[in-house]
Amino acid sequence: MAERRIQAESGLNRKTMKKNTSKVKSCKGKIDYGFLAVCVTLIVIGLLMVFSASFPSAYYYQNKNGYFYIQRQTIWAVAGAIAMAFTINFPYKAYKKFAKIILIVSGILLLLVLIAGKEINGAKRWLGVGSMTIQPSETAKLGLIIFFAYLVEKDGKNIGKFKPLIKYAGILVVFMGLMMLQPHFSVCIIIGLTSVVMLIAGGAKIRYFAMALIPAIPAGIALVIYEPYRLARVLTFLHPFEDTQGAGWQVIQSLYAIGSGGLFGVGFGNSRQKYMYVPEPQNDFIFSIVCEELGLIGASAILLLFGILIFRGMKIAINAPDTFSSMLVTGIISLVAVQVVLNIAVVSSSIPTTGIPLPFFSYGGSALFFLMASMGIVLNVSRYSKKKEL
Repeated sequence: MAERRIQAESGLNRKTMKKNTSKVKSCKGKIDYGFLAVCVTLIVIGLLMVFSASFPSAYYYQNKNGYFYIQRQTIWAVAGAIAMAFTINFPYKAYKKFAKIILIVSGILLLLVLIAGKEINGAKRWLGVGSMTIQPSETAKLGLIIFFAYLVEKDGKNIGKFKPLIKYAGILVVFMGLMMLQPHFSVCIIIGLTSVVMLIAGGAKIRYFAMALIPAIPAGIALVIYEPYRLARVLTFLHPFEDTQGAGWQVIQSLYAIGSGGLFGVGFGNSRQKYMYVPEPQNDFIFSIVCEELGLIGASAILLLFGILIFRGMKIAINAPDTFSSMLVTGIISLVAVQVVLNIAVVSSSIPTTGIPLPFFSYGGSALFFLMASMGIVLNVSRYSKKKEL
């Protein structure tokens, strides 16, 4: 009888411990304030650089209103701050419930932009009225990350097999096809690389992706040859100084800006290349203006901030409480990392020119809005870090 009583009591104690442990796991902790501080710093520096880089072109092209671009970017930043505050407090598990709906809505928006989208410079990438527009590709990036995080958790260990990867490839083909019709080739590259990182992190075998390169490489070459402007960009990359006044102008002026910065830069606001030399310097080539005005030290400090953001983000992913949240953060941070690497490679003429924005810096309201909302999701997950249970 005594032995049975002891066993019963020990069993009760184990149940109580499990119950208490589950309570600890479900408790909210503090957000990662280090990650938040880096985000805010990048946002502030980004707004300052948009103001500096855009003033001459805004003054010239927007009825002598040099504050045109920074005013709009600031409005979007405020909206992004509201979205960030919401996503920090919105339970991340709810995204799993709405993953399919979010993906479907993202796909519908990509279809809608082809039908009723606003055409700028020969591309239909924007939805909206007048100057207030959004890019559905931004919703598609986040929508795919959320849905793939949901699928990876659902597939579990099966993700290491080849068959489950077919559905991921099918979804990517559909979304990439819609984006190519806009056309928006650069976003296809971004979501493709981000998805590969997510799947490998989720347990997919690298050899399957190596096999996928066999048909992907000739398909990519065909896409480049099919569109004359893409082929021209590749040829310009190979020989930029053969057409200094034409196709090579942008990348050459970008290199001049980077080289002119030296160690300490020419000073904030003192760039010369932004005066109609680098076309639309507030957009994809803003990092060249950063290098010119802030120099090697300033540009390196900004790259260090991005490195800290990515490092802390990956730590949040590693310590996330479940597979879904881990994959969600991995996708968001990978998206930032891919864009940073590719943007800097473009402005430094390390790869052919393509329209890839620099996160937090390049002018673009919807891109900044969804980026800040995504950072809020990462911060929300950081509240449930496993380290808080120790």
